Amino acid sequence: MSWTALGYLCDEAGLELKSAGRLLCVTQKDVSTLTQMLIGLAGYLTGYDGSFPFIKPGDKYEHHNYLGMRAFCAALGSCLPPFTFLIVLELSRSTPAAIIAASLLIFDTGCITLSQYILLDPILMFFIMGSVLCMVRFNTQRLRPFSFSWWFWLLLAGVCLSGSLGVKFVGLFVILLVGINTAFDLWRLLGDLSLSLVDFGKHLLARVFGLIMLPLFLYTTIFAVHFVVLNRSGPGDGFFSSSFQSRLIGNNLHNASMPEYLAYGSLITVKNLRIAGGYLHSHWHLYPEGVGAHQQVTAYLHKDYNNLWLVKRPDNSDDLTGPPELVHHGDIIRLEHRVRIRNLHSHFHEAPLTKNTCRSPVMALGWEQVEVTCSPYVKESPNTQWNIEDLINPKLPNISLSVLKPTFLEILWESHIVMIRGNSGLKPKDNEMNSKPWHWPINYQGLRFSGVNETEYRVYLLGNPVIWWLNLLSLALFVLMLTVASLAKQRGVKMEGMRKVHCQILMEGGGMLLLGWLLHYLPFYIMSRILYYHHYFPAMLFSSMLTGTTNLHLLFSSSISHYFVRGGQFILLLGFIYSFYLFHPLSYGMRGPLAHDPASSMAGLRWMESWEF
Repeated sequence: MSWTALGYLCDEAGLELKSAGRLLCVTQKDVSTLTQMLIGLAGYLTGYDGSFPFIKPGDKYEHHNYLGMRAFCAALGSCLPPFTFLIVLELSRSTPAAIIAASLLIFDTGCITLSQYILLDPILMFFIMGSVLCMVRFNTQRLRPFSFSWWFWLLLAGVCLSGSLGVKFVGLFVILLVGINTAFDLWRLLGDLSLSLVDFGKHLLARVFGLIMLPLFLYTTIFAVHFVVLNRSGPGDGFFSSSFQSRLIGNNLHNASMPEYLAYGSLITVKNLRIAGGYLHSHWHLYPEGVGAHQQVTAYLHKDYNNLWLVKRPDNSDDLTGPPELVHHGDIIRLEHRVRIRNLHSHFHEAPLTKNTCRSPVMALGWEQVEVTCSPYVKESPNTQWNIEDLINPKLPNISLSVLKPTFLEILWESHIVMIRGNSGLKPKDNEMNSKPWHWPINYQGLRFSGVNETEYRVYLLGNPVIWWLNLLSLALFVLMLTVASLAKQRGVKMEGMRKVHCQILMEGGGMLLLGWLLHYLPFYIMSRILYYHHYFPAMLFSSMLTGTTNLHLLFSSSISHYFVRGGQFILLLGFIYSFYLFHPLSYGMRGPLAHDPASSMAGLRWMESWEF
């Protein structure tokens, strides 16, 4: 096969991973393997039959039994306040601070909204908070090394870390947080001269086993179970290589047989060797004016009848009545589109979109497919190599394709590449709401879950503004207090008693929570994929704990009158409860006029023009 003209391919005249069985199809496109299996298991155990398509939010379940799946997500979401209470209690040594931090989540409308639906977010936040809790509790066991409780919290931290990563790649952020904490802990142990190097080596190996080897083993086991249980074909098959597809029950390559060699007159589909590469595809849509009145030729990620091509001689001298003649290496062939009966060829023109020979999404022209270009100058790579996937020629003998089945490590690697590329390739569609990271801490814009007009039942994801703005104020206050404390320490200011304890909590406990917030927030500024408001909620957990741990703890533990402290705590709780009362319709649903209408019951609560409830 030789395509040697510089320019675009023309013809004369499409991660949503659903290939994994029928148990559950979740509408979130970045849904993970562990999430699929956990929610699917909850549904299976409570009578869900797997027949609901989960096409878009707001679809009515009718007779389908979905309560088990919703109850599972809600149960994990309800664990967040207790986890928060325990973490803040360990870090701040203050019960009032822990109560305040937990109350921030209890009365946050955003956390309630996310936890009451079949989503991956409550599962992700459960494992993130579980990892932080185990890390904090493990740190408290430093005076009892290698005891039962020491090993328990270490190993449980490893289990939660594997769960965090298994739910979503955002789990890497909490893994990094635990890793940094562990590195500082080991550095402290190395400086302990009472500890021999042999004992230090034991500490190091224990952490390597509990926080690296165990999570990797569990994470790999998750995929091993996934590949065994969820092994059926689906509309996402085209994202995977031909060899991966050969193991999917119901796929046309599963236990299939086809000719070993290519001959003229064969009907074929051609797939790019790049992982998540598409099929060579054409359709009746034309290139734009000025490029030529030719049909578009693209790479399409889904199986389609328009992917079929007929292999012909370049001079059209094929004898279809005689014996088959094989195609040899170096032969020049002609491909004819099976549906449109047009030959594939190229022009000495720039590609219409990329203006070069690189592959890029064809958005308006090719229905979000991939542009295909042709050049003799590019180096050989998976982008320039194509394999024949389907080969139909009744004149040739068939062989079994079982030899194509990949090993476990090969499908593990490929599935991750497909997930990463699918996730990074999520771009905003026309008129789709695209949130910006700077929107999130200020609660600038929520996310419509269901309903768009006054006659529909509407649910709107928006954090309790009183709580979110208090968290934002507390972040600024913490940075200021940390700066003052660091300067005082650097200048040698003597601190004794409770003041010394407060400073230590501020710099150690508060510093760890600030680092957690930064790790779960700042990376989104460099992500090219489409972002949504709900991506901030893991970071919001850390900002809420920081509010309770530092600012409020320092207030409640100061020398102010005990009654004044209790009064301040009571006023804060009343503020949380009252603001929740005002905004609770956002979580539990509302009908009637939209908030911009003066007749709406929510009109007075539209404190920002960007809120669209």
